[in-house]
Amino acid sequence: MPMEFIQTNIWLITIAVVSGVMLVWPGFRQAGKRLSPTLATQLMNREDAAVIDVRDAPEYAAGHILNARNIPLKDLPTRATELDALKEKPLLVVCASGTRAGQACARLQKLGFVQLNALDGGMSAWERAGLPVKRGNKKK
Repeated sequence: MPMEFIQTNIWLITIAVVSGVMLVWPGFRQAGKRLSPTLATQLMNREDAAVIDVRDAPEYAAGHILNARNIPLKDLPTRATELDALKEKPLLVVCASGTRAGQACARLQKLGFVQLNALDGGMSAWERAGLPVKRGNKKK
């Protein structure tokens, strides 16, 4: 009986399996973990994670996480050597919404960085959570 059901409904079963794989595939291929603002603060406090802000300078100056280093995504290929000492250290990569942070994590992973984390929702989520924001562009 079960074999007959499978043979009769092979196309429906195939579509269900393919749909399931398509739903989980993005999670497997994404570099780095996505962390909520709460988990990101725990990573910073407990594991002394370095914060890399990949937004452009004006976005960074408008408000950033305290002690974040600003390396815009477009400059990452040429400035990644500035981070070589941090290859084994946990990194928290931040952007405005989380999209550029994911791209930066993928690039950094190819360069040998191992403990990569992206702030899920970016600075928007950080500010919505009421966490501290520093204004100005002191640290680059």
